[in-house]
Order: sequence, then C-alpha cells, then structure tokens
Amino acid sequence: MTIDLNCDMGELPDAALEEALMAHITSANVACGGHAGDAASMQRTVEMARRHGVAVGAHPGYPDRANFGRVEMALSAEQIAQTVCQQIGALAAIAGGLAHVKPHGALYNVAAKNPDVARAIGEGVARYGEGLVLVGLAGSTMLDVWRAMGFRTAAEGFADRRYEPDGSLRSRKFADALITEPGEAAAQALRLVSEGRVQTICVHSDTPGSVEIVVAVERALQAGLKPRAG
Repeated sequence: MTIDLNCDMGELPDAALEEALMAHITSANVACGGHAGDAASMQRTVEMARRHGVAVGAHPGYPDRANFGRVEMALSAEQIAQTVCQQIGALAAIAGGLAHVKPHGALYNVAAKNPDVARAIGEGVARYGEGLVLVGLAGSTMLDVWRAMGFRTAAEGFADRRYEPDGSLRSRKFADALITEPGEAAAQALRLVSEGRVQTICVHSDTPGSVEIVVAVERALQAGLKPRAG
C-alpha cells in the first residue's frame, strides 16, 4: 500500500522552504493565479517539482488574493466553473501535463458540503479536459458529486489540521485549528491512513514548522506502511 503525500505550493515567496518540502512529498498542488500565484511562481514551483520527481496538480481557489482565498465568495456556478478552468489552464500552459486538481481554502470547504459548488468545480475541470484526478475531503459530498460526474477522485486527509466530529475541518478562526507539533501531526496522518479513509495526506506549506512536520509524517507513513515479515 502506498499513500500520496501532498503539499500546497507556489503560495509563498520563500523558495528555500518550498524546495525543502519538495524533497519529502509526492504531489504538489500549485497555486495558479486565483488566491495566489503568478507566472513566475508557477514556473519556479513546477521546475522544483520536476527536479524532485513530484507530481504537479492545479490548486484553484476563489479569485480573492486579499483574503488568500479563505473567505467564501458569492459566485454563481458559471463563475466558479469559469475561474477554475482558467486557473487550471494558466498552470497547464507552464507545466504541460497535470496530474490532479485540488481546490483551495474556502472553495474546498464549501464544496465539501455544497453539491452545487462541487458540481461547478467539476464542470470547470471538465471544460479544461479529461484525465485529471480530483482531490477532496475524505467522506465529503464533493467526492460523491465528482464520482457521479465520472471523475477519478482521491480522498484526502490532513496531518496539520484538526477535525470536527462530523469530519469537517476546524475553521482557521479557532486558535487550535492547526496542528504544529510534528509528532502529533504524524500520528494523525497514520491514524487516518490506518482507518482506510484516505489515499492522500496533506501538509500545508504555510503551517509553522511545515518542513519538520512533513518529515515526521513521511517517516511515520514509511514505517507504518511497511509490510510485515512472514
């Protein structure tokens, strides 16, 4: 059994931090001009990913840089589909082939519960082209909608975010929304994987101590997923 380890990239000016993270992940979700990112950052991030053999995917969000895409916007389904398609296209023009699409921030969280928003995202991906995997919150509405639309999906868990009892992510407005202790994050990742709920685990690049967290998660997954002898 193998588990994908992904990270949201191309959102920060610190290239050294992102380079350090790239050495430990298998997929990069690259900001593509909505909540963050421009042609230069996309080019830099894609080149890093290629050097490390990391799969490249699009990370479209609400086009709201002032709030880093973390506040819901009152967009119509058509507007969501349009911006998602445009953002994917912007990254693909630089990266060439893409492996997956993972919505960002508020767009992700709204789609996890709102089938209309999830469907609009899927429509935007479909307009771009076929073959992309859609990454979404494990156990959420968004995955059901995308599967019904004919997409391949990857159920995602988070090492560095706390969960509510209903399986949603705790809002970042709460002080304890993030897990910043590497051992705790690694333990959560391993638990999610052992429960059979996820195919990919995320660590955010902007979580404090993200490099230490991703190293701990990588080691825990490698140790925990080794086949038993005999």
